Amino acid sequence: MNSKLYVGNMSFKTTEAELRDAFGQFGSVTDVYIANDRETGRPRGFAFVTFSTDTESKLAAEKMNGADLDGRQLTVNEAKPKEEVGGGGRSYSSPNRRAGSFQARGNSRY
Repeated sequence: MNSKLYVGNMSFKTTEAELRDAFGQFGSVTDVYIANDRETGRPRGFAFVTFSTDTESKLAAEKMNGADLDGRQLTVNEAKPKEEVGGGGRSYSSPNRRAGSFQARGNSRY
């Protein structure tokens, strides 16, 4: 198991110190990151908590998943690696596309 946990369904009022206190009872918390909106700077309702060992992380996930913090029932599980953006839609930066390729096809209608 990874030593980093995803913590979801958080109250927007929950602070880094409150997360450290809540999760610190299960081991040594090395890092806490609360995700904020880029434009408004307000919390997005989830965070990542990193422990020094996988064992501590696993125990915290078991004990804190479903626990109440600031009036919200937390969702806690192992953090997954960030996936690359894209993959499902049309790519507009194809290496086969060249500037002016539309005109180069001999479109004589116009």
